[in-house]
Amino acid sequence: MGAVMEKLRILIADDHEVVRQGVRNLLEGRPGWEVCAEAVDGRAAVEKAVELKPDIVILDIGMPNLNGLEATRQILHNRPEAKVLILTIHESEQVVREVLEAGARGYLLKSDTGRDLVSAIEALHKNQTFFTSNVAEMVLENYLRNKPESSPGTKNELTPREREIVQLLAEGKSTKEVAVALGLSVKTAETHRANIMRKLNLHSISELVLYAVRNNIVQVVQPGLESQRQS
Repeated sequence: MGAVMEKLRILIADDHEVVRQGVRNLLEGRPGWEVCAEAVDGRAAVEKAVELKPDIVILDIGMPNLNGLEATRQILHNRPEAKVLILTIHESEQVVREVLEAGARGYLLKSDTGRDLVSAIEALHKNQTFFTSNVAEMVLENYLRNKPESSPGTKNELTPREREIVQLLAEGKSTKEVAVALGLSVKTAETHRANIMRKLNLHSISELVLYAVRNNIVQVVQPGLESQRQS
């Protein structure tokens, strides 16, 4: 018997039934994808993520009882390997920074859902990040404007091993997962992480993600750029 391909399991959380149904309709026709559950608020999303272990969690940022950002933190605490995509009606640099801080890897405007949801899920499944186009440009341009290089060679100051660790951290891996992936002790991985943050003068995981995107250590997918990327 041949190996059976495991389905990509997706959890949808939004307090509006029409949004959940719309998202489900966009996803259910994709071969190999399965909507394993829906949740009406952040607390239910956390409970179902723990119970059902989805690969991808789609969260509305503005849910009652527990908002999408706090739900993201709790879901990733319980299931670090999950990838979270935030849906929002707001286009804000501050919100996207908070989304990154919480550990989500994607940020999609609800108005772009019909056009970009499938691309966003595909990107997260490949350990890439995905931002609604205008937000990605806004955040990256602001980062370039307000975060001058300490020296022209900052990118090259990292050792190959440190660049490897930056990629894993930017892809959402925990320090423990980095240690396992690279065959290091957790203490050594923590030391590397601290050295990287000090060397690059970074203070949060969101800054590290932006650094990794800026220096082509990880790839950010934006709508309209698919044709420009090498297949």
